[in-house]
Amino acid sequence: MKAKQMNVVEKILSAHLVEGDPAKDPELGIRIDQTLTQDATGTMAYLQFESMGVPRVKTDLSVSYVDHNTVQIGFENADDHDFLQSVAKKYGIVYSKCGNGICHQLHLERFGKPGTTLLGSDSHTPTGGGVGQIAIGAGGIDIAVAMAGGAFHIPTPKVRAIVLKGKLRKGVSAKDVILKVLEKFGTKGNVGWIFEYTGPGVATLDVPSRATIANMGAELGVTTSVFPSDAVTKQFLAAQGRAKDFVKIVADKGAKYDDTFTVDLSKVEPMMAAPHSPGNVVTVKSKKGLKVNQIMIGSCTNSSYRDIRTVALYLKGKHVADDVEVGIACGSRQVINMLAKDGSLAILHAAGCRMLENACGFCIGAHMSPRTGAVSLRTNNRNFEGRSGTKSAQVYLVSPETAAASALTGKVELPTKNPVAAVPSPKKFPIDDAMFLYRATAGKGVKGAEIVRGPNIAPVPKGEPLAKDLKGVAAIKVGDKITTDHIMPAGARLKFRSNIPQYAKFVFEPCDPKFHDNCLANKEKGLANVIIAGESYGQGSSREHAALCPMYLGVKAVIAKSIERIHRANLVNFGIVPFFFENPKDYDKVAAGDALELKGIRDAVAGDGVLEVKGPKGTFRVKAALSDREKHLLLCGGLLASL
Repeated sequence: MKAKQMNVVEKILSAHLVEGDPAKDPELGIRIDQTLTQDATGTMAYLQFESMGVPRVKTDLSVSYVDHNTVQIGFENADDHDFLQSVAKKYGIVYSKCGNGICHQLHLERFGKPGTTLLGSDSHTPTGGGVGQIAIGAGGIDIAVAMAGGAFHIPTPKVRAIVLKGKLRKGVSAKDVILKVLEKFGTKGNVGWIFEYTGPGVATLDVPSRATIANMGAELGVTTSVFPSDAVTKQFLAAQGRAKDFVKIVADKGAKYDDTFTVDLSKVEPMMAAPHSPGNVVTVKSKKGLKVNQIMIGSCTNSSYRDIRTVALYLKGKHVADDVEVGIACGSRQVINMLAKDGSLAILHAAGCRMLENACGFCIGAHMSPRTGAVSLRTNNRNFEGRSGTKSAQVYLVSPETAAASALTGKVELPTKNPVAAVPSPKKFPIDDAMFLYRATAGKGVKGAEIVRGPNIAPVPKGEPLAKDLKGVAAIKVGDKITTDHIMPAGARLKFRSNIPQYAKFVFEPCDPKFHDNCLANKEKGLANVIIAGESYGQGSSREHAALCPMYLGVKAVIAKSIERIHRANLVNFGIVPFFFENPKDYDKVAAGDALELKGIRDAVAGDGVLEVKGPKGTFRVKAALSDREKHLLLCGGLLASL
């Protein structure tokens, strides 16, 4: 019998399948080879792992990165870093010290392996798809389960082939390609899809370029994005001193896909995402001449040597405009070392750029917030309103090339006017892994190692079994595209991530500062809090606190027009039922503060998921499409309560 011709996604998933049949089951369980956490989500993930009583991690490799909350104002962040380091030592986790670099760039450089699975507590974990890895972002509790040896569950995916042909023109880069894809598919409606990049144009893109495209697949809302592992991958891994990690993985001739979209790279022009969504894509040409106040270059999306060296070439012998602020955050110490050796750092310094710590920083509003009403060009991946730390700022997402060209005049400029030569892929990268700790004890741990706990680290709250009936209140009503930044603000609030009672005070702070107090008042009256939302609720960051903190405040259900994948999974993990309106027009039947009756909710969850909700304007039907596993978790009150 002739073997099935398989695409890259099918090859990797079939090798890791432990539960479900892709031909008939709506959900699959896969084995996870590697995990990564970052400090904003890692503290909670490791508290949850600790509560499981497992003596050491069971993955091939788990890495704890410190790259988000590196600004240490007050004791909280520094204390949490000590906690993370002590946990890594005890349980057999590699620890990446603060200052080593950004998790996705570092993991791509030093650990990403073709053909393996990577689960990360950060939504941009799909960066690993740049080296042919099925890399998926998830909530911290899913990472804890994976580290304990459990399977990770995903909806059985549909696979869309993004066929690349031709070659990019000078001044056009990978950021423009992914923005072109976002222009076509948008930020919603892609749940359950995996995008696989294929075609002859793939060979013209180096690994950093592929990683940029895979990284921003998160903005599409897809499960992940993946490139083949080919000669380009082999060269990259060899240059990183990791030739032994190479495995060739390409789609078989005749492999089938659920859909196909073709991009002619030669016709891609410089693109940008206008405020306030990565899906609000326009051409750079259409905004040419727009005055710019700030330009930020770096983040996990565009912080590779290739990206920052390109910026240096644009700025060589020149100076940034007097009235524009330019900041640059490299992705890793390796990148900084290479820029120092080839003179790029000196070029950037002489050009008037501020060299920032190699951390996420500005992308999450942790520093370098723009001034009131500023226009800020940024090479990161998200431009949600207020995410930069300044609600009135107008943030545009651009390529490093567009950012550099615009820095010289203080206005939006086309990078194709005076393009620089392409940066060749290094034949050998300088290797310095000194800031990765506990590599010798990875997977084993250190017996007797003690966990260091600062006063900001609080116990993990557990959910309660779902009641038979609920009397509730519409605690808030929000519109479309509510992000996890709206639900759980980052920036200055993120330092409370390991203290749920404290962090919960800021749930929905940008939308309704009284949400916390109102929820607690309802909870004391024995009323369930219900969130009413529009389309694409919970898009953006994977932070599980956007479900965990509402659960702590007594939220029992979300009723939305649609809910994004990672957030939906997090809701289930913490015992919050993810309903959607059977008739989207019923959204208009509910107002904030309405009394709601959810009679028979437990039976509905255990059965077909359909429930009639009674409100002041009559009844309406909602539904939760749940797997048997998800039903069990919700009935128990969440994953931790089910153990």
